[in-house]
Amino acid sequence: MEVLVILVPLALLLGAAGLAGFLWSLKNGQYDDLEGAAWRAIADDDPVESSNG
Repeated sequence: MEVLVILVPLALLLGAAGLAGFLWSLKNGQYDDLEGAAWRAIADDDPVESSNG
C-alpha cells in the first residue's frame, strides 16, 4: 500500500502536465484550422511533367 504514496501523486502530476500541454496548444492556435491542414496534407503542389515519347 505504500507504493500508492508514490503512484497517486505521480499520476496527478502526469495528468496535470497533459492538461497543461493541451491548454497550451489551444492557446497557441493548434486547433484553429483543422480543415485547411487536412487539405494541405493531400494537395499536390508539384506540377506534373508530361513525357512525350
